[in-house]
Amino acid sequence: TRISSDMSDPSTPRKIEDAKNISIYNDVIDFTLFELETITKSFRADYVLGEGGFGTVYKGYIDENVRVGLKSLPVAVKVLNKDGHQGHREWLTEVRFLGQLRHPNLVKLIGYCCEDDHRLLVYEFMFRGSLENHLFRRTATPLSWATRMSIALGAAKGLACLHNAERPIIYRDFKTSNILLDSDYTAKLSDFGLAKAGPEGDQTHVSTRVMGTYGYAAPEYVMTGHLTARSDVYSFGVVLLELLTGRKSIDKSRPSREHSLVDWALLKLNDKRRLLQIIDPKLEGQYSVRAAHKACSLAYYCLSQNPKARPLMSDVVETLEPLQGSGGSDGAVQSVLGSGLPSYRVNRRLTTNSVHCRAIPNPKCSPAVPACRVR
Repeated sequence: TRISSDMSDPSTPRKIEDAKNISIYNDVIDFTLFELETITKSFRADYVLGEGGFGTVYKGYIDENVRVGLKSLPVAVKVLNKDGHQGHREWLTEVRFLGQLRHPNLVKLIGYCCEDDHRLLVYEFMFRGSLENHLFRRTATPLSWATRMSIALGAAKGLACLHNAERPIIYRDFKTSNILLDSDYTAKLSDFGLAKAGPEGDQTHVSTRVMGTYGYAAPEYVMTGHLTARSDVYSFGVVLLELLTGRKSIDKSRPSREHSLVDWALLKLNDKRRLLQIIDPKLEGQYSVRAAHKACSLAYYCLSQNPKARPLMSDVVETLEPLQGSGGSDGAVQSVLGSGLPSYRVNRRLTTNSVHCRAIPNPKCSPAVPACRVR
């Protein structure tokens, strides 16, 4: 369930005229409505990939028959509801950010359409769909420990890319349904409609209307509307908990004390004797106690009530990298008693393994929206 308040948000573009500058973005195609109708067979019902408050997503296929010179490629076409929750401003925000962002862990925006009151976006097609479906659909094959840690790292790199930009970008809606997986389970962030440019200069936060999803939004953001990169870190902690436990952030079908995943898990995360009780039973035998402790410790610090106590996303990346691969099976039988919660140091620097961003220079575009590269 999305949450929102009606505080004014003057920094968000409002005018349809703002869309005219989109054509300056590199490698983003301005499709006609007719072309997108063609590739989705007039938005046929059996081409639907998913639906939400924003509208409907269809599968399509672009090639030379659509437009000369187009590379053959399966795509996802998002059609925004004309009177839906995600209006022109969010559509434009998504085009403006993704139009110049390029990173292996951000979904690629291939094109858009803005005709009359029609608003459409065209993305690369992600073969395995959302992380939400893989974690919570009853018919889904359980994800392995190694795959879950790989997804956590990929999603963390995507967020770190946004936060480390010349002017930080705050994603604002980090959740399992917005993490898409390609054929080899590489995680990519999608749906940038709520993204915001971060604070500048002496600013400590951006004041904005509260938008996001119940169960994932940071408590201080919900209470005050004060948005920082650490708000995203909290949301990452919630998703990491979902990966570790196999439970939803909010699940009213469970006993009342377990409705909120964060409330239920934090009590156990802070108790060395109960720490491993939160791990998804489907993962039994796939991970070491040491790896589980490190991942649980990371989630614990990401979920700190005090935003300043949360790690930077670059630190999160650094912490997750040693957990990749086999899961460190060497420590699988060590006793949990006496091991305690591992200490977690919040670094204030960017390490050599961090994700770095640089802006693509474009004389027509001011201010530059950063593009991202991994060194």
